[in-house]
Amino acid sequence: MSWQIGAAMLLSWMLAGRAGRPVFLADGKPARAVATVDLRPVTGRAWMSYRRAAEIFEHATCSLADPVDRAQGFTLRQLRHTMLTYEAENGTNTATLLARSRHASVRSLERHARPGTEAVAAHVTATDLASKRRTGQR
Repeated sequence: MSWQIGAAMLLSWMLAGRAGRPVFLADGKPARAVATVDLRPVTGRAWMSYRRAAEIFEHATCSLADPVDRAQGFTLRQLRHTMLTYEAENGTNTATLLARSRHASVRSLERHARPGTEAVAAHVTATDLASKRRTGQR
């Protein structure tokens, strides 16, 4: 998995000495019995599950969602797909998008990385050889 510089630095600090557990801690001590490997030894707090992280993210993004349907925020899946679309719009090649998203095929990737019409128009303009010849650009 690859991260941008800021996230990579933060994650390297957060993950130091860990191998394969969730990144975030739950708010308090667990109400039910939890395996010792899932507890932070110093505080007794459990590692947060993906499901709980998704719930918190969705709740935190309600104010950013469509004004008609503010009851639901964004999902972690939407966040991931937005990143893929953003990267595709900025010219990241397909092989890199596949590697970064860990999709197995271009077909599955194309459902998630959908550059908008403005990004496609900008790409066409930037790569139009006839236009470059007329203006003397190379």
